[in-house]
Amino acid sequence: MTVADKENVPPPVAKVRGRLYGGTPQSVDRLIKPFKCPGTSTPTRASEKPARKRRKVDYAGGDGSVEEGDKPYTNEDRLALATRDVNRFPVFKPKDKDSAFRSRFAVPLKNKDTTSYNSSRPPPLLGLRAGTVFVAKPLHDPTGEFAIVLFDPTVDGKVELKEIEDGKDGVEGSQKKKLDEPLMHKSLADILGIKKVVDTERPKVPVVIDPRLAKVLRPHQVEGVKFMYRCTTGLIDANAEGCIMADEMGLGKTLQCITLMWTLLKQSPEAGKSTIQKCVIACPSSLVRNWANELVKWLGPDAINPFAVDGKASKEELTQQMRSWASATGRAVTRPVLIVSYETLRLYVDELRTPIGLMLCDEGHRLKNGESQTFEALNRLNVSKRVILSGTPIQNDLSEYFALLTFANPGYLGTRLEFRKKFEIPILRGRDASGTEADQQKGNERLKELLELVNKFIIRRTNDILSKYLPVKYEHVVFCNLAPFQLDLYNYFIKSPEIQSLLRGKGSQPLKAIGLLKKLCNHPDLLNLPDDLPGCDSHFPEDFVPKDARGRDRDVKPWYSGKMQVLDRMLARIRQDTNDKIVLISNYTQTLDVFEKLCRNRSYGCLRLDGTMAVNKRQKLVDKFNNPDGEEFVFLLSSKAGGCGLNLIGANRLVLFDPDWNPAADQQALARVWRDGQKKDCFVYRFIATGTIEEKIFQRQSHKQSLSSCVVDSAEDVERHFSLDSLRELFQYRPNTTSDTHDTFKFGIIL
Repeated sequence: MTVADKENVPPPVAKVRGRLYGGTPQSVDRLIKPFKCPGTSTPTRASEKPARKRRKVDYAGGDGSVEEGDKPYTNEDRLALATRDVNRFPVFKPKDKDSAFRSRFAVPLKNKDTTSYNSSRPPPLLGLRAGTVFVAKPLHDPTGEFAIVLFDPTVDGKVELKEIEDGKDGVEGSQKKKLDEPLMHKSLADILGIKKVVDTERPKVPVVIDPRLAKVLRPHQVEGVKFMYRCTTGLIDANAEGCIMADEMGLGKTLQCITLMWTLLKQSPEAGKSTIQKCVIACPSSLVRNWANELVKWLGPDAINPFAVDGKASKEELTQQMRSWASATGRAVTRPVLIVSYETLRLYVDELRTPIGLMLCDEGHRLKNGESQTFEALNRLNVSKRVILSGTPIQNDLSEYFALLTFANPGYLGTRLEFRKKFEIPILRGRDASGTEADQQKGNERLKELLELVNKFIIRRTNDILSKYLPVKYEHVVFCNLAPFQLDLYNYFIKSPEIQSLLRGKGSQPLKAIGLLKKLCNHPDLLNLPDDLPGCDSHFPEDFVPKDARGRDRDVKPWYSGKMQVLDRMLARIRQDTNDKIVLISNYTQTLDVFEKLCRNRSYGCLRLDGTMAVNKRQKLVDKFNNPDGEEFVFLLSSKAGGCGLNLIGANRLVLFDPDWNPAADQQALARVWRDGQKKDCFVYRFIATGTIEEKIFQRQSHKQSLSSCVVDSAEDVERHFSLDSLRELFQYRPNTTSDTHDTFKFGIIL
């Protein structure tokens, strides 16, 4: 065997524990020994470790020979190499306890030039410490998909900067005057009028509507929210933080005000802060629960916990609850929104001695009389921002302008005497037919000046906007002839000696006579005939039985009334041919009694809401009727108790059985079914008794609306100020016409 063959011979193979391994005996010994982790538990000596020889490789020769002068690479060299950076990271050894307790405590601080800590370095002075960096961010992303920005610091902030600059110019102009004053206790900046820039002032951020509300707002509602926000935050006038939302019924005033309230409660131009802490919603008693439901509907069940005063608590409990709500501040405010009726709020004004950020006055036409108890009580509240909601027209009545604007922005138009001297007297003189041209010119100038002041804080849109979003609404005026029994009683009454004496100016009770005629147009059962119309027994039909003698025979007789006959036939046809629901509205609860008897006789399921129903039960009744699976066919509604604000979209047909002196009151009642949420075409019917006092009322309504001069809640004044000529027109019956209104205005349907 040659040397080359020997080099190619494999090393001996060892069998260890049933396996074959190739190598030297030393390698076999290492495999047999158990493995131990190197560390403090297994100390090893440097001499026991095999020494590594340092070889110098000559790549030119490639033989890998070792020179004799080379020093072998020992374990000491490896240890020195491994511990070369130990001094960089010193180990802090615990000090002696005696010296540690005697030494002063010092926080170890980093040196500026190195990464090490110096425990003996004194801390920097407070004024030299770097402050906390606060990143100002808006609550909602202003660049989001549904983002609606109410306040933009890049645009709205310029207005504030301009005001500051104007203030500086004024300071420079009056600098000489200030320098003449004593300079004691004044800094140089105060003397020169220089405003110091505070480093801690946070940059302003955009105010963005909550995306869950921005998704459902329509364009006209976005415009309304922006208008109210600018008014209530002083962006229009820094000295006035109130406005009037006068949109017509059905345009979503409630949703717009909820959006404004939620934005002010959660956001402000200063990041992390809110604009207001508390809000009061004053509304009619029938709408308290409806407002609470609307908050849950639009914001979610857990977003806000309102305090709704719905009449369930006793007087003592309510007093304590009001005091607790008023005393809560800061984080203790768990129920920031108080929903209360005007009557209850007037009684508990003294308990609410607390700053209130915002007050929403729903159906705010109750505040048009500046001398009423409600106006005076609510005006005593400490409220900074006020919004009046009224779906009724705001017209050119000067007292209304003054009362509403004075409540929304106290002191904006001055005192009542100043307003009368500056605006009211010149404008009235200019309108007077006997006024001179100079009076007319001055009146027009003052009226223009007044409108410029007032219109900045009033926004009004009409129902024409709804035609884009709601189904079609058909409105019919139905003229009904009197029934024979009605006609006999009507003629008997207007020819009676009492009425003739009244028309000669000797009577003193025109209101009573007008009320009797209006009730007679609905149904004779609304009157107590022996007392109200003495001597009318000869006109009774054969089947007529007085109320006192009817006993169990309490069935209503529709044929005694022309309007009731038409209604009976209409209900039967609607019930037979459609699945629609209907709302019947009247100004008299006695008429609702007749409706209820008719529904009972015809087996129509019905619900009734009038002034006798408890406030806390009204909304449940409305929800029951609006349920599509409900079996109720008719909803009986008193216009005084539920004509404002109720949402009856469960029905798509409505009958206004008798007219009101005030057209705005009728418009409120007619808007109960045609509003947001309605899915079906709506049919509205106004019943008018032909040739009677109802036609005169309807003609007055049409005349008022054409002149735009109607005033909400003015019915009492209208009835109290009749001339003799007006009374003669009212107490007449025109038998030879199918409709006096049709002859006058050329419209209508005669039945």
